[in-house]
Amino acid sequence: MPVIVLAIVLPSLFYTYGCTETKAPKKDSVPMTSVDSDSVAEDSSESIISSTPMPKAADELFDDFVFNFAANKKLQYKRIVFPLKLYSNGVLKKEIGSSSWKMEHFFMRQDYYTVILDNSRQSRLVKDTTIKDVIIEKIYLDRKTVRQYIFKRLDGKWMMTAINNKPMSKNKNASFLKFYKKFANDSAYQNSHIYSPLKFSGPDPDDDFSTMHGDLMPEQWPAFSSQVVLPKHMIYNILYGQKYTESSTKLFFIRGISNGLEQDLTFRRINGVWYLTKLNI
Repeated sequence: MPVIVLAIVLPSLFYTYGCTETKAPKKDSVPMTSVDSDSVAEDSSESIISSTPMPKAADELFDDFVFNFAANKKLQYKRIVFPLKLYSNGVLKKEIGSSSWKMEHFFMRQDYYTVILDNSRQSRLVKDTTIKDVIIEKIYLDRKTVRQYIFKRLDGKWMMTAINNKPMSKNKNASFLKFYKKFANDSAYQNSHIYSPLKFSGPDPDDDFSTMHGDLMPEQWPAFSSQVVLPKHMIYNILYGQKYTESSTKLFFIRGISNGLEQDLTFRRINGVWYLTKLNI
């Protein structure tokens, strides 16, 4: 079946999508110890952040804070409430002293991070300066486990106050995460869960200087799938206060770190089955 394209437009001088700059994602790291290794050399973005004192204004927006927290070792130790409580499914298991803690870099060394939302309205929370509680989730797809890093704003400063490990099945996004794991790792399953037609916006695979807007048929998906970053073993999610439900829609945002990558995938559950219904890259 021929490609159905609604429009082809020339990109602007400052192209806002990052596909031409996309790097092959690094292999996901999935340690399940209470602390992570600090042996990997700093990349350039971390080095810049770590050598610059965090401005006070960075405590206004969590995103500004967490990039400093993940890159600046001295700051990180100051912004953890020690002894740090480690829970398993809400039950306190141990407390971690400062001498046992090693630098947690989160997503700084994989070039991108991911966020899952129920709807576009929830994206406004990212810029909300009034939120006081945020959770960063490390979702280990292979182990079916979620590690939650819990942050609270105390006296105007973001602090990490606890870690909680829980089964993926207990997560509010459990149904979607179970689907996503197979979608990201099984190409045949992936191809069979592309909605017809798939709404698409992104670079033309036959012309590096053009952008496509239109519909793709499922059989055309393989020509575009290599441009999409789909972490296979571990993904992150940031809870800025959004309240998840058993929603039939999940927005999966992939955002690059200093590389211009922006990819938005919309998944919908139709008659009990999840499908990729919209893709912006």
